[in-house]
Amino acid sequence: MSDATSFEQQQRASARVLLVPLCLFMAALLGFPTLINLWYSFSDVSFQNLVGSFVGLDNYVAALSNPKMWQALGFSLKFAVLCTVIEVAAALVLVFILHPLLVKRPWMTAILMLPMMVSPALMGVMYRLILNEFTGPIPVYLEMMGYGVNFLGRGNIYKTIVAIEVLQWTPFAFLILLTARQTISYELEEAAAVDGATGFRSSFHILLPLMIPALVIVLFVRFIDSFRVFDHIYVLTGGGPGNLTTSISIYIYKLFFVQHTLGEAVAVSILLLLMSLALIASAMRLVVRRS
Repeated sequence: MSDATSFEQQQRASARVLLVPLCLFMAALLGFPTLINLWYSFSDVSFQNLVGSFVGLDNYVAALSNPKMWQALGFSLKFAVLCTVIEVAAALVLVFILHPLLVKRPWMTAILMLPMMVSPALMGVMYRLILNEFTGPIPVYLEMMGYGVNFLGRGNIYKTIVAIEVLQWTPFAFLILLTARQTISYELEEAAAVDGATGFRSSFHILLPLMIPALVIVLFVRFIDSFRVFDHIYVLTGGGPGNLTTSISIYIYKLFFVQHTLGEAVAVSILLLLMSLALIASAMRLVVRRS
């Protein structure tokens, strides 16, 4: 018994020795930028003066009192919720429809994954070219058929960017949910069929409850990814017309690189970090209570 205890203590000591360099590296990698950002959020730092002087909570007050920040935050929340719901719902429907076909022809899954292989910035450039009101092929063909549509105009731009986001990232949700669907044993489906649960009843009452953990993960990941969207919207619209499509990421970018208000930009980033941590803590508490 003593030999086993001694061996376990040696293993723990060796683990500590091996983990110390990694912990120090992570502390330097994450700790230094965090401290710098905290200082920047409390100072009047600029590109001419990267040290700045302490201004207290002025940057946070300016950030919270700026209506453009709340407009950008509202856009990001609305965009993230709408895109996440559409993507996950469409992926779930596609999983139940295409699963029998993909079991026989799994190579077709690679074809369905092609949209998310394209860089979001490149996707924005591509759609900016094909949806241009004057030179884009799609508006030209629609106008020839008598349907004049300006996809990048004020009336349609929100629908356009939502459609682009959904088309590119629905395959991601589909892949995760398809993997969860394929892990369900065939014997369970046979037993459900023997009991009379077939078709919609089997999918809704048997398969869907077993896929809920994967469904929650997909919802969480896609919401975060859609909330912080920057690439294709900035390339496609630059946050316009006006501030109509300015997400919170684009707003921070403009504060930092266009308006040169570095302190306020970092303050907004810190506020978003705190909100994210609060959201994660609430979700973890909810999971613990349910378990």
